Amino acid sequence: MAKWCKSSCTATTTLPGRTSTSPRDVPRWRNPCCERCWPRRGRRRQCSPMRYKSLLCSILLACGLALAADPIRVQITTGGHPYDIAFYSLFEGRPDLAVTLNPHPSAFRRDLRKFADVLVLYDLADVGDEKQRANLQAFLKAGRGLVVLHHALASNWQWKWWYQEVTGGRFLMGQDGDMPRSAAKNNEVLNARPVTKHPILEGVGELKVNDEAYKGMWLSPRAQVLMVTDNPNNDKAVVWTGPWQKSRVVAIQLGHGPPTYRDPGYRRLVHNAILWAAGRLN
Repeated sequence: MAKWCKSSCTATTTLPGRTSTSPRDVPRWRNPCCERCWPRRGRRRQCSPMRYKSLLCSILLACGLALAADPIRVQITTGGHPYDIAFYSLFEGRPDLAVTLNPHPSAFRRDLRKFADVLVLYDLADVGDEKQRANLQAFLKAGRGLVVLHHALASNWQWKWWYQEVTGGRFLMGQDGDMPRSAAKNNEVLNARPVTKHPILEGVGELKVNDEAYKGMWLSPRAQVLMVTDNPNNDKAVVWTGPWQKSRVVAIQLGHGPPTYRDPGYRRLVHNAILWAAGRLN
């Protein structure tokens, strides 16, 4: 339930990560300076321009601070693949994120638009239920963000809309036509370097992590590759943005275990990806 402030032009909601204003709910704004300058006889006196400017600046500053303070509502979805609990350290100490864990099988049963601004996938599951697929589609068509991490690239590997239109990449869990199953090899040193300028890469630099290599994945020609590696046991692209045009989608192949979770550059990469997917980083 929203709590509307009756003494200013803005209204804030108690729901985390959301701030809104509505002309229907906010009473008509009156400049206090003008109220004091309005004599009872009904004749209007001219307001001081400096007082009006100062008041307007205060209002705009308050609105800006309120918006900046709103945390991004993040739903983390896991399930179908084991992982180290240290994964959650990626989201610690982030006051700009309001994180909720919603694993399978209940992850997509509800209307995600009401509860999340960004969906972070660290699962390995095929969503076959039509209602859950519809919820995912509605979420992305509404402009909400998506971040796909590591083994989640194997989720929905047979759902063409998902990997062709949204994520722009997939790890094949089995043969598909002429494409054989993708391969994974653990304990590989992956040197990842940026190949373009992008807000997601701000402050990340080159990465050197002991991670799991993926080979033989499918990558969309419409994906924008941000980082690559030269490890022969891994495909070249390791970070990219998806082809989906109605919202922001980021795929990060790296992220198998604690050595990568602890890497400062990787932590910055994941945080930047969430901010960018939410439209907070441009």
